[in-house]
Amino acid sequence: MVQWVFEQASKAKSISEVIVATDDNRILEAVNGFGGNAVMTSADHESGTDRIAEVVRDRECEVVVNVQGDEPLIAPENIDRVVRPLLENAIESTVTLRILIKSCEELMDRNVTKVVVDNSNSALYFSKAPIPWDRDKWGGDSIEYSSFDPLKSFWYKHIGLYAYRKKFLMGFGSLPDSGLEKIEKLEQLRILEGGFKIKVVETNIDSIGVDCEADLAIIEKHLAAVLP
Repeated sequence: MVQWVFEQASKAKSISEVIVATDDNRILEAVNGFGGNAVMTSADHESGTDRIAEVVRDRECEVVVNVQGDEPLIAPENIDRVVRPLLENAIESTVTLRILIKSCEELMDRNVTKVVVDNSNSALYFSKAPIPWDRDKWGGDSIEYSSFDPLKSFWYKHIGLYAYRKKFLMGFGSLPDSGLEKIEKLEQLRILEGGFKIKVVETNIDSIGVDCEADLAIIEKHLAAVLP
């Protein structure tokens, strides 16, 4: 899986170097085995963002992209899309992605993170819960999904791909502890609760993270269809 992520990330036009950050010797050996670049980090990091901050601390760069290691189908185009606002001098220091949710099943899936944005496409909140919640339609004992329209929807899936300005990333670890982050188990809430903005760019290219065995089966089926 790590090799697939590495190779997909390497195809992005905006990326100059791909590094696998890990605290596991098995992953280090696997990456070295296929000729990739891996760096051992502390095992004490609370989030992936803290881990990549350690890796890039002494590296010369302006923008850092955090690609999750469980996204073997990550589209190179999405990496370029998330980097572009920072190269074009966006006022935000963090950029991520969203895609329209196309089914009620996906909306209610607790493995899918949802995001709500303001009129400037800055994140208002992230949650595994279905947000926004239609109080009138979904508030009773029997939930009625008649207000859900996949073509005119308020509901967006968050794709866990981030681009940071290095200066902001270096200060991420010093942000105050986030109660929201601990409750939701979503590290990006530490940024919002700290008073900073996250730009959320819309994409039409989905990505499947492997959060459970069912996701792995979907990935394997897709790869079987595209591999020679």
